[in-house]
Amino acid sequence: MDTIAAIATAQKPSAVGIVRISGSDTEKILSTVFTPASGMPSENILPRRMVYGTIRDANGGVLDHGLAVRFSEQHSYTGEDSAELHCHGSPVVLNEVLQACFAAGARQARAGEFTKRAFLNGKMDLTEAEAVIDLIDAETAEAAHNAALQIDGALRRLIDKSYDALLEITSRFYAVVDYPDEDIEDLTREKTEQALAQTENMLERLLSTYSRGRLLKSGAATAMIGAPNAGKSSLLNALVGYDRAIVTDVAGTTRDTVEEKCVVGGVLLRLIDTAGIRETDDTVERIGVERSRRAVEQADLVLALIDGSEPFSPEDLDTLDLASECGKPWILVLTKGDLPQRKQELSLSGALAPRAVVSLSAKTGEGIALLEKSVAEVFPNGEAPDGTLLTNARQADAAQRALACVKAAKDALDSGMTPDVVLTEAEEAMTALGELTGRTAREDMVARIFERFCVGK
Repeated sequence: MDTIAAIATAQKPSAVGIVRISGSDTEKILSTVFTPASGMPSENILPRRMVYGTIRDANGGVLDHGLAVRFSEQHSYTGEDSAELHCHGSPVVLNEVLQACFAAGARQARAGEFTKRAFLNGKMDLTEAEAVIDLIDAETAEAAHNAALQIDGALRRLIDKSYDALLEITSRFYAVVDYPDEDIEDLTREKTEQALAQTENMLERLLSTYSRGRLLKSGAATAMIGAPNAGKSSLLNALVGYDRAIVTDVAGTTRDTVEEKCVVGGVLLRLIDTAGIRETDDTVERIGVERSRRAVEQADLVLALIDGSEPFSPEDLDTLDLASECGKPWILVLTKGDLPQRKQELSLSGALAPRAVVSLSAKTGEGIALLEKSVAEVFPNGEAPDGTLLTNARQADAAQRALACVKAAKDALDSGMTPDVVLTEAEEAMTALGELTGRTAREDMVARIFERFCVGK
């Protein structure tokens, strides 16, 4: 492959910045742009040893003084000869160093190309590659822990075990058919049933993790609903820690949904501040109210906000009806707790009752801790992630198709169909499992996965 280079650190001033190089011409490029302070040739730098020296441009001019480290293909991230230049973290300096690498023969790396090369060179499978971007994007310690374990191969090992069990079924069958004169032990019905049952159990357990994995990675969609001026935008600002939404005394300020992520009670939430629930003749506001209702339909959690300093209004009752009938877990939040409270006692019970009733003040922060506790109770962490959570729709879809094929193979076996029918379904299941790890992934699907990565990773 040709040699690529890219800035691997953020494009903003920092103490240290890194330029990565990978490909067959890495040693030549490194010797062109880097001169060790010791005077030894760059090609004599031992792998995985940091060396101090001078980084130069195409004309030999000094760009920076920094460190270089190179990696042999056996021990590199990409599975190719590669190197890193550690410079001072000025975006100008880093771009000049990158241009020097281009002048020496490298080209600009595309988004995710370093990790894609690692996948193509067998250094990692697709679940591990996807976990790299999950780790970069992790917004909670729990999400980072799960991604780190997946990079270490936890999910791949689980999938490979079932793949190998199905491979044993299919390969043994074809060996017996193709080499009838050889002394090959025939595959028994009991072993076939056992392999299919174990794979079915694994896939069902794996699919059951998707809900938690999705919330861990993307956050729980949390619709904040209530009458105009119930305090939705004030609460959103208090939770995210800055003035994300406009707050005024004028009712109906929020016309569209406003979304922001934050961690509440250790749970990553995608807070959605919605337009006030009320009847209105304003066309724009009416569209906003309709979007509020759609946000509730798509939410994982609903925060129903009611101004605790005012008597119940028809809009408050509409809010309670919407929350209690949405079929989603919801928390009733009585706002403006710093003012005298005038709300009457509520009589909400049974399946339609809120998970909790919290009185708080977004202005003073009183009651926020109780809200955090209530959110944590709705989404309990349970056991620490073991790296086998499905975290995206691609993985869940492949697992679902594999499970359907395994069940079809079991049904075919139980109904007495010929072995080739069972084997066909087992092979389809293997194909779907192979998509999870990349064994059977199509080129366009692989390309789409790595498009999500940043340049330099």
